Parts: sequence; C-alpha cells; structure tokens
Amino acid sequence: MRVWACTILTTGTMLVAAPARAQAYDPSYPVCLQTYATGGGYIDCSFTSLAQCAASASGRSAQCLNNPYFAQGDRKPPRQRGVY
Repeated sequence: MRVWACTILTTGTMLVAAPARAQAYDPSYPVCLQTYATGGGYIDCSFTSLAQCAASASGRSAQCLNNPYFAQGDRKPPRQRGVY
C-alpha cells in the first residue's frame, strides 16, 4: 500500500509542476535577439539583419546572434565556370 501511495504522490507532484517553455528558434530569419532579465530572458528570432537587431537591442540587456537553425531557402550554389 505504501508503494501505491508514493506512486500517486509522485505522479501528482509531477503533474502539478509548472511546465517549462521550450525555446524555439524561427528558421525563417537569420538573426536572433537574446535578452537577459532577472526572472529569465527570451530569444526573439524575427530580424533580417544584424543592424536591425542591434537597433532593437540598443539600451537593453540584450545581444544579437546568428540563428543556428536558419533555413537558407532555395539559394542555388554559384555556377561553376568550366576550366579551359
């Protein structure tokens, strides 16, 4: 009976615990803004250039970084010229 009570107590504790938010990087944009705060910061990947991100980060405890999950899209590799 004790094992059953401990199992119910453990399961209840796990269900009551607040779920953590998963940090998702948006693969559509190449630059992210990472902010820092006492209660926790966040990452906003909605910038198309470092200059745009830097303007938003100015005066805040934040930094800009390259999005590691940026999808390059349909960019074609440069054409190779034949060697003559």
